[in-house]
Amino acid sequence: MDMQEDPEAWLRRAEEAVLTAALARAPAMGWTRAMATAAGADAGFTPGETELILPHGPADLAALLSRRHDAAALAALPDPAGLKIRQRIRAAVLARLEAAAFDAPAVRRWSGWLALPPNAPQGLSLAWESADALWRWAGDTAADENHYSKRAILAGILVSALAVRLRQGEAESEAYVDARIANVMAFEAWKAKQTPGKPLRRLAEGLGRLRYGVRG
Repeated sequence: MDMQEDPEAWLRRAEEAVLTAALARAPAMGWTRAMATAAGADAGFTPGETELILPHGPADLAALLSRRHDAAALAALPDPAGLKIRQRIRAAVLARLEAAAFDAPAVRRWSGWLALPPNAPQGLSLAWESADALWRWAGDTAADENHYSKRAILAGILVSALAVRLRQGEAESEAYVDARIANVMAFEAWKAKQTPGKPLRRLAEGLGRLRYGVRG
């Protein structure tokens, strides 16, 4: 590290460099700690520096890749002002799928690693994070139980649609997304006619505790 460089700037630059190297390594090596170490070396870092950059190895890389794809999707999206909510969500999901598909060989390894039981909580957390970013782009300001239900539903669509995209291609994934959005819109229309009850409030409270932790 250049001693004149800001440590945070160095870390961000280093993370991006190692992630880029990891995308080349992952298809052959899998999403593993050995791959993370090799990617660090490919990016020009010593083992000690790589450990500093990625203390949790593949878990850190998994988060970095998800956030890179979130950023790429948001950068590719237009101003949502002229779009209806259904169009916004469709555009957001397709942009996120396109960002992931750009790195498809590595993403297959990434998604397989996140699907393993020990890593599933991180996978769910990253899917929620992606859904939250897309809903914020779409202009969502809900602060009640809808905040959580919208993100939970969209996270599920993102995960399943990505699996379709990787297995069956772009056309099939677009059709899948359209069908799921139609399902959601039908549900939202039904829900709008209902009076929120205790079960829904309890669900929202439970999701809030998962997100923010129990507060004393």
